[in-house]
Amino acid sequence: LIFYNGINLETGGNAWFTKLVENAQKKENKDYYAVSDGVDVIYLEGQSEKGKEDPHAWLNLENGIIYAQNIAKRLIEKDPNNKATYEKNLKAYVEKLTALDEENKKALDNLPEGGKYLITPHDAFNYFSRRYGIEVVAPQGVSTDSEVANKDIDKTVDFIVKHKVKAIFAESTTDPARMEKLKEACRAKGFDVKVVSGEGNELFSDSLAPEGQSGDTYIDMYKHNIKLITENLK
Repeated sequence: LIFYNGINLETGGNAWFTKLVENAQKKENKDYYAVSDGVDVIYLEGQSEKGKEDPHAWLNLENGIIYAQNIAKRLIEKDPNNKATYEKNLKAYVEKLTALDEENKKALDNLPEGGKYLITPHDAFNYFSRRYGIEVVAPQGVSTDSEVANKDIDKTVDFIVKHKVKAIFAESTTDPARMEKLKEACRAKGFDVKVVSGEGNELFSDSLAPEGQSGDTYIDMYKHNIKLITENLK
């Protein structure tokens, strides 16, 4: 079995996953499945057509539960003799995700009013924003490879200064220098903002941490992100 995210993540752009399937001659014998089937998809701002979806659905733990359910379903189909084991493991995992979601809501609700703004390099946290009611602003689009327009940088700087945002966050898969430029631009306007970056102090959006480090599983990645956000925005 091959599991992939879906929502146009692996099949858009250079469509590497489509090429992989074709090269493996798997088009007829379909053993590959999108784990995001059933997710309420968010589209990019002002868009609604195919190819404009935001693929970062795993950043809402409700969707993480859907992913786990889809994986268990396909494993049971492939290996019905072990159905009871898969169902038991799914139940235990869903309980963990549900408990973590409640912990997250309590932690984020304790942030000061007027301080619930998450500034990140690229636009990956829309599902997180929907779940927890935190406004997310990013100068870059969904792709980590896209260029950042000067007007988008200026717009983000104006937002940080206007709302007196305490901290802005680097991500593990983007260049932290971009956030330093935002800091410099804010300082030029008379406002100092902290850049949260460096090893162990980056948000995870498109990857996990290396094995053995904080954030190396889905649950630990989420705990890492929440801890970083709440500690620096409180």
